[in-house]
Amino acid sequence: MLNPPQIEQIVNDYQDPSSQMTLGETKAKIDINLDGDTLVVGLTLGYPAKGYVESLQSDLLSLLKDQTGLDNVSVNIDWNITKHKVQQGVSSIKNIKNIIAVASGKGGVGKSTTSVNLALALAAEGAKVGVLDADIYGPSQPRMLGKTQRPESVDGKSIEPIESYGLQSMSIGFLIDEEEPMIWRGPMVTQALEQMLNDTNWKDLDYLVIDLPPGTGDIQLTLSQKIPVSGAVIVTTPQDISLLDARKALKMFEKVNVPVMGVIENMSTHICSQCGHEEHIFGSGGGERMAQQYDVDMLGSLPLDIKIREDADRGQPTVVADPDGELSMAYRTIARRVAARLAKQGKDFSTAFPNIVIKND
Repeated sequence: MLNPPQIEQIVNDYQDPSSQMTLGETKAKIDINLDGDTLVVGLTLGYPAKGYVESLQSDLLSLLKDQTGLDNVSVNIDWNITKHKVQQGVSSIKNIKNIIAVASGKGGVGKSTTSVNLALALAAEGAKVGVLDADIYGPSQPRMLGKTQRPESVDGKSIEPIESYGLQSMSIGFLIDEEEPMIWRGPMVTQALEQMLNDTNWKDLDYLVIDLPPGTGDIQLTLSQKIPVSGAVIVTTPQDISLLDARKALKMFEKVNVPVMGVIENMSTHICSQCGHEEHIFGSGGGERMAQQYDVDMLGSLPLDIKIREDADRGQPTVVADPDGELSMAYRTIARRVAARLAKQGKDFSTAFPNIVIKND
């Protein structure tokens, strides 16, 4: 009969098809209780997996019964999301465990739609999530979340996030009229971003998804120097010109020591709603080639689907409009992969140590 350390190794070596990593790589916590011919395995994931627990439980149960020869086996799965390391010298933000930046380097690739659906997918998997619209000149999250009201301030110092579909959100779009242009220079834009982030009364977030504007300018520089980012996600289309700018965004994060979780290829293929014909309008395999070139993970691909656009335009993103649909499942798989790669990183112990103050009496 196998002993507990051997059983733990079996669980650690399990290749999780959802995250595309072994459970050991994601630093899952494993508890083995072997009493005679009864085996109870407790597994605590470092990322939310509400839509995947039953499948993982079933797979591990079959694996353990086969490897141990025991019939009386049970597997209990839970998750615990912790705070992970950020750039050196940047302080964490109260009530936010992890910040995920979503960038593209180029406009028009569906980054904002991907950001809000990624945030909603993380929430659907069991996390507490917020989304910050960092595009000061062209905010789109209020329209996508179907909200137009102004934020409230209870204490006159901070503002309450706007809640929609269980998601906490903040955007300059909540503070101005939808058609009012923002004619601001760089310093005002970066100050607005910092205020929205620091003065919003976020409520115990596991993840804050930041929807970045296109480019690698003032906002991105502020993000890398002053905002504690746990990881970044790059959104691109297969088209060469999109990939060119996406590579710039990826290199920017590398230079400022923000780990890139991987690449999401949006608009990867189009399926005609009338005849079902599939066509790679923007080319094929671009995201995969970019991921291989820069040694980052391909998190998944999303189709060019009219439903994604229609859902976002009417203020009900696809993950909530059709929660059990194929598109929503794709977003949720990508969300788990992003969160699993974040769980792989080291934890942030900065708040675990007391500050030492030396006084001369």
